[in-house]
Amino acid sequence: MTSSARPLRRAPDTRWDRDDIESRIVHVLARKMARRGSGGYGARSAAQVTAQLHALFAHQGLRDVEITQLARMTGGASKEQFAFTLQHADAASPERMVLRMDPWMGIVETCRGREAQLLKAFAGVVPVPPLRFVDADGEHLGQPGLITGMVAGHTAPTDVTAKAVTGVGIRFEHWIERLAPQFVDNLARIHAFDWRGAELSYFDAPAPGTTQAALRQVNWWSRVWQQDLVEAEPLVTLVERWLRENAPVCAQPVVVHGDYRIGNFMFVEPSGDFSAVLDWELAHLGDFHEDLAWCVQRLFGTPRDDGELLISGLLTRDEFFRRYAAATARAIDLDTIRYYEILNAWKCIIINNSSACRAARESQSHQDLVLTWMAFGSAVFMAELDELLRKVCP
Repeated sequence: MTSSARPLRRAPDTRWDRDDIESRIVHVLARKMARRGSGGYGARSAAQVTAQLHALFAHQGLRDVEITQLARMTGGASKEQFAFTLQHADAASPERMVLRMDPWMGIVETCRGREAQLLKAFAGVVPVPPLRFVDADGEHLGQPGLITGMVAGHTAPTDVTAKAVTGVGIRFEHWIERLAPQFVDNLARIHAFDWRGAELSYFDAPAPGTTQAALRQVNWWSRVWQQDLVEAEPLVTLVERWLRENAPVCAQPVVVHGDYRIGNFMFVEPSGDFSAVLDWELAHLGDFHEDLAWCVQRLFGTPRDDGELLISGLLTRDEFFRRYAAATARAIDLDTIRYYEILNAWKCIIINNSSACRAARESQSHQDLVLTWMAFGSAVFMAELDELLRKVCP
């Protein structure tokens, strides 16, 4: 007696397929490696930046271009930023703008084309800087860059004395009541966005109902570690194995902001209304738990006077999760949160201990002060990672 049933086939084990990385991420990482060893960083002069802007605007067909009041902006650990005023023949009035451009070597290598597509897609969904121009591959600006309109607002209250150059550790005090609901609601809108109907050609979506969302992140940052390694760290290798062996299934991918935290949103005074969600360069399609886990990292919180940590200086961890669940009707899986807490701490260690260290060592950065601060931040992530691992690997 024979059976017509076909033998069951085991699904391929993709846990160690290191090459499954989004195509655009592969492109920008390869571009980074092609630049390596080509000399140290030299600060761009105002004349150089102005000439590059003229080249871009000529390519865009702008006539009678005038660029004035160009100045380097402070802040921005990963990108060089310049403010300037643009006037041209087709503009009714001059507009204040911001140029956000890749340095020769940064703490993270990301894609301005991806960032530009997201700014365009999310206009009217959440407050974002208005996109004006993009040079995704640096054909005219020398390095990839994008230009947005200047947004009014602050990342920290002007009437609170405790400030931080990095945007971390801000105390919002009496602003919390106004800002906390917006912090949660805007994240909920990002995750609810129908990305399938948007022009996001620079993105590769992970397959729903699989572990691909998590494993692509592991592959991305594992490759960064291999490329930018300064000194071997056994913990990084150990955690990578754990992440591959415990990757959770993502039921339905969403837009993950990737750096949603204190210092990356602006608000106007005195209303307290959000005016912009900033720094979309790490955004990708993935698991909403990843953003939640990023928000609750210790370094991005601010302790209250009683010692309890406020997420981005605004809410306790439990309150943050409760408000998010109410705003989205999503069930938060705490095991998946813990997985992404480990992944995010691991990723931050890679950024700090490899990419940032290499950029500083090879004199390739415009932000020596911030890179020095990041060396301290790595110790915080190491301690947090150790604590998390002890909970899952008793």
